[in-house]
Amino acid sequence: MLSLTFYGGVGEIGGNKVLVEDGDTRFFFDFGISYPERDKYFEEYLKPRSGAGLLDLLTLGLLPPLQGIYRDDLTSEEVWSRFKQDASYRELNAEAVLLSHAHLDHSGYISFLREDIPVYCTSMTAFIAKAVQDSGQSDFEKEVCYLIPREHNIPKCERIGALKSVDYRRASARQRPFYVLEMEDLTPDALTFWKETPSGRRLENIPLQLADKVGSLSVQCFPVNHSVFGSATFAVETSSGWIVYSGDFRYGKLTQASLEKIAKLQPLVLICEGTNTDRRGSVTEEEVYENARRVAQQAQGLIIADFGPRQVERLLTFLRIAEETNRCLVVLPRDAYLLQAMAYLNSEIPDIIRDKALCVYEEAKADLQKWEQKIRNKYRGKLISAEEISKHQELHILCFSFFDMNELPSLVPKKGSLYIYSSSEVFDEEGASDMRRLKHWLERFDITGIGLPVEVKPHKWEIPEEERGLHASGHASAPELLDFVKAVSPKILIPIHTEAPGFFANNLTGTDMKVITLNKQEQDKKLRYHNVEIASVV
Repeated sequence: MLSLTFYGGVGEIGGNKVLVEDGDTRFFFDFGISYPERDKYFEEYLKPRSGAGLLDLLTLGLLPPLQGIYRDDLTSEEVWSRFKQDASYRELNAEAVLLSHAHLDHSGYISFLREDIPVYCTSMTAFIAKAVQDSGQSDFEKEVCYLIPREHNIPKCERIGALKSVDYRRASARQRPFYVLEMEDLTPDALTFWKETPSGRRLENIPLQLADKVGSLSVQCFPVNHSVFGSATFAVETSSGWIVYSGDFRYGKLTQASLEKIAKLQPLVLICEGTNTDRRGSVTEEEVYENARRVAQQAQGLIIADFGPRQVERLLTFLRIAEETNRCLVVLPRDAYLLQAMAYLNSEIPDIIRDKALCVYEEAKADLQKWEQKIRNKYRGKLISAEEISKHQELHILCFSFFDMNELPSLVPKKGSLYIYSSSEVFDEEGASDMRRLKHWLERFDITGIGLPVEVKPHKWEIPEEERGLHASGHASAPELLDFVKAVSPKILIPIHTEAPGFFANNLTGTDMKVITLNKQEQDKKLRYHNVEIASVV
């Protein structure tokens, strides 16, 4: 019997964790961080205690209490004894996680799964996930590709110990098995990237493997457009019929080409994202280019381009603008590291060494991590300092965000400098606080901001009408969502990754589709999940 259990992504955007059970096969579609739920308890300086393993996350309901799927070094029988009376508790084994893309709201809590549970994804998603982990801060919430083993540290004269990372001299990092649905011909440099950690800690490497089944079930992968390369929609052939999981997508050539193939499967179930149910239209990346180029041509001084992390398509848009305005696009070391990893798989990703319009920002840091030192060594001839940029501001576009504003005192932007905000709107109070701070930075240095959200009334932020069109969402608009669903034409539609699940039922009346609406408000507070038995629905 085919059963679906939703442990996240219901009535919220992100946090998708969908358990699929069919006979003896059990797997998840995504296993991400629910930022809306996490932000109820944690922020930048208040984080889950890594020394407590998974206790904090299980206690606060940020992880479902499923004994058997999590890392042994982060849990114990003592911990599980606290949750065995929980209505959501069960013992579970899982064959895999089918990962739609590398954003942490879909991938982040793979970090806590048993290291032998494989991840199915595209090669590009695997490489992006590793590059992000390699170049990020050491954090047990972000060990998607490889994990650092933990052990109990019992201090002398104390009865209570905590978990700590095992010394690198005594234990290797452990890589998760990654199965890809399309195997690339990997160069020696690509193979080296995959089997090493930038810290120098030994890695128990598992090569990328090709697969077309999860457990006993056939699986297919379809590339789609989104705000990160490598995004995919999955289809799995269950005993009841094909079940399709859209992941996150927007309309584009990849999505439209895949849509025809998906429809031919005549799916029984479509689990579909619905992020932008309130948007009637979409801005294309080409429109972002046209609008941003027009703005950039007016700038007299430095240009700062602010767009989302790992938004490489937007980076390429600003590289194009830099070339056409006789400027150099300056990327941060972490961007250079990501571009390097992606270039192993995609020839369209620019080579920093050969591209005359690309430079790498030389941050003023006394202590460099090993990956940062490698970037400096590799691109030594393409490094550019704040002092050099300050002298020739009209020749550069900086890829910065709010979190890089502390570089401005070294850059000393001249009058006529421009901050182009090409990122998502403000959705919560944390984002509102960041936006207020950003505006203080811009006012202090007399930088003109374009495309910045403004607070039109308490807790409501909007981009001025005349400054819109500098950002293209990674998600389909409301009409595009309906077109996608109608083209796939499943017997059963289950919307997730949306704050308006009723949108689909309201707009698909008169069709033969059965829409199952999962509302967070109706969710059993004790169970904290939704279960759908497909046989009973059919």
